[in-house]
Amino acid sequence: MVEKPIRVLHLEDNPNDAELVRRTLKAEGLTCTIDLVSTEPEFAAALALGSLELILSDYSLPMFDGLAALSMASAQCPDVPFLLVSGTIGEDAAIESLRNGATDYVLKLKLSRLGPAVRRALREAEERRQRRQATEALHNKQQFLMAMLESLDTGIVACDAVGDLTLVNRAMREIHGPPPCAFPAERWAKWFGFYDQEGEAPLAMEDLPLYRAFQGEIVHNTELQIRRHGATPRTALVNGRPVVDIDGRRIGAVVAVHDLTEKNALEAQLRSAQRMETIGRLAAGVAHDFNNLLSVILSYGEMVRREVENNPALARKVDQIRKATERAASLTRQLLTVSRQPAPSSQVLDLRDVIAEIEKILQRLVGEDVELVLRSPETACLVRVDPGQVEQVVMNLAVNARDAMPRGGRLTIEMSHVQADTDLSARHPSATSSDYIQLSVADTGTGIPEEARAQIFEPFFTTKGPGVGTGLGLSIVYGIVKQHKGVIEVDGKPGEGAVFRIYLPRVEHSGAAPGQSKVAASPYGSETILVVEDDPETREVLRAGLAQYGYSVVAAADGVEAERLAEHHRGRLGLLLCEVVLPRPSGRPLAERLRAQDARMKVLFTSVYPQEVITRHGFLAHGEAFVQKPLALTTMARKIREVLGQPSAEVASAVGPHGG
Repeated sequence: MVEKPIRVLHLEDNPNDAELVRRTLKAEGLTCTIDLVSTEPEFAAALALGSLELILSDYSLPMFDGLAALSMASAQCPDVPFLLVSGTIGEDAAIESLRNGATDYVLKLKLSRLGPAVRRALREAEERRQRRQATEALHNKQQFLMAMLESLDTGIVACDAVGDLTLVNRAMREIHGPPPCAFPAERWAKWFGFYDQEGEAPLAMEDLPLYRAFQGEIVHNTELQIRRHGATPRTALVNGRPVVDIDGRRIGAVVAVHDLTEKNALEAQLRSAQRMETIGRLAAGVAHDFNNLLSVILSYGEMVRREVENNPALARKVDQIRKATERAASLTRQLLTVSRQPAPSSQVLDLRDVIAEIEKILQRLVGEDVELVLRSPETACLVRVDPGQVEQVVMNLAVNARDAMPRGGRLTIEMSHVQADTDLSARHPSATSSDYIQLSVADTGTGIPEEARAQIFEPFFTTKGPGVGTGLGLSIVYGIVKQHKGVIEVDGKPGEGAVFRIYLPRVEHSGAAPGQSKVAASPYGSETILVVEDDPETREVLRAGLAQYGYSVVAAADGVEAERLAEHHRGRLGLLLCEVVLPRPSGRPLAERLRAQDARMKVLFTSVYPQEVITRHGFLAHGEAFVQKPLALTTMARKIREVLGQPSAEVASAVGPHGG
């Protein structure tokens, strides 16, 4: 391998001496490229070019000297070795030169020292370069490590062998504040603010994770509380271990403090949501079975009512049964609301009109000792809602407020236009609208304890005494708001009242078109109807009840039986009255099979669930004829007559083999 030439700058005014130096270096086996200069300007110009590896300089020159050259070289290229090669330098001058930064000096009378001196100077320069690179690499690594530690959301704190804190990263400073300048181990306990897991007793110094690690213990997943004056208590998970050197001697300790507060809060919200979902499914199942029973009661009640028409006393009793059944049906709708089913009949309305409609009811509801204040903007508050459900929200909140004001007070219901900000989006990721109508319901009552706010919308949770309230009111409110793609928040402290803020997405226009009222269809007919219903009581009451309106009714419990009956009555079936959710197969596939055999047969689906629910889950297509149970027999018969009166082509388009 060919050795790379050494780039040398030689300051010398005597050509013979310069040639002698060149030959000496060559004789020593040093391959050099030498730039020879003899004046200060030439020397300065050569320094400016850079890339020098060695500077040789005479001590005495006519207009320039070695000390001045050394000063210039030290300023511009301090890492390049500088050797004085002179015949006149004295001991004092040589010592001064070395003190000012010269690497070595060689007398011209002893040039045999030049080769070893140059080799030593170049070797030491390389060592200095390597040390500098290593130092820079270590510094860069430390800077990278510090940047990484500062970026962590986990607090990191470390101490040295005598217990002085050497590292407190950003997250740790945010949790505990910056540590004092003089900070011995005896003061750690106060600064950390660590309490036991229950948050009752502050930790003594010997129990602190950093002190335990400082004593040689490995601290693993210790859960603690951080309590500092004026700050919200935090839950933290702490890990720590001693730091040892290459020989295993302890030289300090380090701990990591991970804030679990938000994680625990999210986990609690998830558990609450899971409980709500479970209760919702239970409520939906109960509502399904209950609605079937109510259908039977309503239908038989209607048949009995016609039979006792001439007996006013019995007729009144039957009417009371019917009213009670309708109230029970309303309760099942609330249970479906708790189960988070979508609003069944939303429309664009001005929220001001909805609230105005129930103002008198609200005043009677809260009582004369409660002042009712309604505030609304001059501009329309258009939202897409089910008016009945919004009324239920306001009345539930009003009842809740009245119970919180046993000695009277003020209930304020206010509407306003608001725009979603980053805080609202951060608190409620589901809040995707940019414009909202805010409906706030505020009272001057007893307020809400902080620990109750996290559970206040859970079903059956109540702060009232035994036997007071069901615990369903606010969970129903929560469910209705979620159905309408809104969000709800609650605020209030004990003794300061409470305010519920509901944000409903604002719409620009009502989009309402004037419609024409339809003349109620006659409930009577003579067609043959195939009823497919898996609930035996409901199936029987439909069979008996529709027969009273002149229809010939055949009934099946499932799809298999329905197909058998349809084959037997082929060409004679006017209508298929079919439950949506059926065994063997479900209602819609069954309807498609039967329609393929008889295109003139009309189809009417029934279910206890709202139409949007079963459509969303794929049990029904948009535009298909549908009625929701429970339903009075007369209403059911009118709907059947309405469907039977539609043109076949229209129905075929609505219920076809491809889902309409």
